[in-house]
Amino acid sequence: MTVQVNITPNGRMSLPADIRKRLGLVGGGAVYLDETPDGLVLRTAAQAVARAQALAKQYTEGNPEASVEAFLAKRREDSGE
Repeated sequence: MTVQVNITPNGRMSLPADIRKRLGLVGGGAVYLDETPDGLVLRTAAQAVARAQALAKQYTEGNPEASVEAFLAKRREDSGE
């Protein structure tokens, strides 16, 4: 789906109401823009987190020492706690 969004002289743009509702941005909220070679990608906070988790999983899958718990345990061990 392609939607034209106009940018005001001060740089603001408005997302259409139906898109905001679908994305759960009814009361406002943050969105994240990623600049790619093909253009801009707009993501909600939940979508950005899910993407980061998928990327992290891609690089840590099968490595039990790559968990947050393992990292924190190693930090505590190194600091003498």
